[in-house]
Amino acid sequence: MAKKRKIAVIGSGLGGLSAAVRLAGSGYQVDLYEQNSKPGGKANQISENGFRFDTGPSLLTMPFVIRELFENVAENIEDYLKVIPLSNLCKYFYDDGTVINAYADTEKFAREISDKTSDTAESVKKYLKYSEKIYRLTADLFLFQDFSDRKNFLTKKALKTLLNINSIDPFRTMHKANRAFFRDKKTVQLFDRYATYNGSNPYKAPATLNIIQHVEYNLGGYILSGGIYSLVTALFQVARKKGVNFFFDSKVTQIHHDDFWVTGITVNRNGIVEKKNYDTIVSNADANHTYKQMLKDSVTPSAKRFSKLEPSTSALVFYWGVQGNHKDLEIHNILFSSAYKKEFADLFDRKVCPDDPTVYIYISSRFKEDDAPAGHENWFVMINAPYIENQNWEREIEKSRRNIFEKIKNRLDINIENKIVFEKILTPGMIEKETGSTLGSLYGISSNGKSAAFVRQKNRSKEYSGLYFCGGSSHPGGGIPLVILSGKMAAESIINS
Repeated sequence: MAKKRKIAVIGSGLGGLSAAVRLAGSGYQVDLYEQNSKPGGKANQISENGFRFDTGPSLLTMPFVIRELFENVAENIEDYLKVIPLSNLCKYFYDDGTVINAYADTEKFAREISDKTSDTAESVKKYLKYSEKIYRLTADLFLFQDFSDRKNFLTKKALKTLLNINSIDPFRTMHKANRAFFRDKKTVQLFDRYATYNGSNPYKAPATLNIIQHVEYNLGGYILSGGIYSLVTALFQVARKKGVNFFFDSKVTQIHHDDFWVTGITVNRNGIVEKKNYDTIVSNADANHTYKQMLKDSVTPSAKRFSKLEPSTSALVFYWGVQGNHKDLEIHNILFSSAYKKEFADLFDRKVCPDDPTVYIYISSRFKEDDAPAGHENWFVMINAPYIENQNWEREIEKSRRNIFEKIKNRLDINIENKIVFEKILTPGMIEKETGSTLGSLYGISSNGKSAAFVRQKNRSKEYSGLYFCGGSSHPGGGIPLVILSGKMAAESIINS
């Protein structure tokens, strides 16, 4: 039996961990290089002064994707993680005082919309059936396999999707489709919000992205009892158990190739620069960063294309240790902008933090009490931010802080400024530096166009033999289940090659 080749994985985000676990479980020798001192990438954690914060993703959907990964390597997910369904997915606060609870029970949620808006419960049910139809037609072809592989289009399901192209709604924007279902601007805004799940603008992104609402409402939203970082910890443990070699504080500065056949990497490990030989490499780094910084490539079609595509939004996050217990808040909360269209014009046209931002508040101490000292809460407070383009970030941060304080005071009647006992901040510049995300964009490219899904980086490089991609900037996109699927597809492409 031939000895299986050695593989380098660059980056220990959830996509890289997913690929590494699957490859090691299939008998490959896997070396994983991470520029930071611990695994996780954007899905990391802060533990200081008695407070613990998940730094990035905060909601889990499609847990069956994680379960399948564990089963693939003969591990029991229950030995590592406790997955808990949410009864209230998010609590929404509007400028007119309306509060809408997005209950996981769709019947209850539909009644909530009927009670709090001018829309009917039936309109919500009809909308979620529409969202489900998009999922049924597209999931197998676009989420669970590499659609760049032509043979995947030669199936009955693929043919059905192509023959029902209008049913996946690619020719309207999310906002236009949502306005067709609902008459109340509050309901429309609630469902428009899901464009931000991949850093896009609902007034430009295709309505096909309304698939996200099916995933969250019909399939359900979840938390992990140990917080989102417990998923990173679990995958790290499984990866080590399967034999993955981890190299932390090890920044890959170059991918080498010989006439477009990859030959190895250069690694700067604690100031020691070394070249390592590999003929198979999986990059969990941002696709643009991989081309520009590691391949030194500005000439291939993929490199040129990515340099021209519009990046997704970034984020400005305040991690606040807060005095008191605020019972009116849920685990997940949204304080909506009163000028939603302008918010996206600020982000994508003016490229500044919104003057009237939508504020997201995630409080994991609601379910994991030891994430904050007694009598305190850990507030993850995030607003959408533009990708980096010559902004004065000191000014943007101070402006945003004032706007957030004011919105929390007006919507929640909480003088939060006087309750903060701990603070850390995550800026787009820090996101770029710490995770290699070009211009601080969270999801690589935006989906502000009909063809966005088709120009995202494929899991197998077209130009470089032996090079594979996974992570939020690669197919099928950002978010916990999708990046884990991207690692799966990169690994399977290697295994089947």
